[in-house]
Amino acid sequence: MIANEQCPLGRYGLTVGPIAFGAASIGNLYTEVDDATALDAVQAAWETGVRYFDTAPHYGLGLSERRLGEALRTYPRDDYIVSTKVGRLLEPIPLAAGDRDLENGFDVPRDRVRVPDYSRDGVMRSIESSLGRLGLDRIDIVLVHDPDEFYREAVEGAFPALEELRSQGVIRSYGAGMNQSRMLADFARVTDLDVVMLAGRFTLLEQGALDDLLPVALERKVSVIAAGVFNSGILASSTPSPDAHYDYGPVTPALFARVSRLADICSEFGVTLPEAAMRFPALHPAVATVCLGARSRAHIERNARQRAAVIPNELWTALEAADMLRPGYRGT
Repeated sequence: MIANEQCPLGRYGLTVGPIAFGAASIGNLYTEVDDATALDAVQAAWETGVRYFDTAPHYGLGLSERRLGEALRTYPRDDYIVSTKVGRLLEPIPLAAGDRDLENGFDVPRDRVRVPDYSRDGVMRSIESSLGRLGLDRIDIVLVHDPDEFYREAVEGAFPALEELRSQGVIRSYGAGMNQSRMLADFARVTDLDVVMLAGRFTLLEQGALDDLLPVALERKVSVIAAGVFNSGILASSTPSPDAHYDYGPVTPALFARVSRLADICSEFGVTLPEAAMRFPALHPAVATVCLGARSRAHIERNARQRAAVIPNELWTALEAADMLRPGYRGT
């Protein structure tokens, strides 16, 4: 059971525990997961105390949303938070025999195509479709999904639409989810979002968000959801492997040496590398929770064990002294 530590998520009354459930994996991310395993993963997350669940139409061409909605149906609606995303509409296409969505990372039939749409109408259509797949009458948080090449469309279309929905009480909070911190920082300055999801850019290996997003988040009272904390896998094992992935690509010898040094220092304090990787982002006061993907009960139970590990403050001091952590990672 994960300790029930609650902190504010955004500025509109939501609270969250230390771990959120990232539902991309139950959308058949990389490999197929059967329905029973996917639903059991959500139940296991609930049993360990997780009450925040994040999904997106992109994840499995809607499969993640459908499975998550089915899994949560038996729980009181006021007892959990769901976030989904906008920016990619799912349009049906003819399905060729054996055609799978593997080029986008999901082992599902390719019977739909993702159409980028960050307009007001696109946002409204996307939310309506997500509500149908989730089987819910409301969505707590809506995130603009990866608008890297659609900055103007997001600022002029998606964010005003979400502000409209929040002012009407249709949603509680809104923000953006991206793999970069610079544009998230800009969105935090020019819009009234109050939640962002940052993937892979504030980790034991990368702390560039200290230069842009995290100071602005503190100033603007924007909550950060830290995702991708294992940097695509290189930080996920107690014994790093040169065959692991970093940022969805191969690991260079120099990076592998750095990760190995990280693991060695963690080991000196009786801590594993994934335990430290999971806990590090939460040291910064702008980070409200850490979002972890899981595809099975075993993954959920592993996450709970790692989150429960006792990590001495001396570890962070040692990592900083070894130039592994940049000053300011605690927000001071």
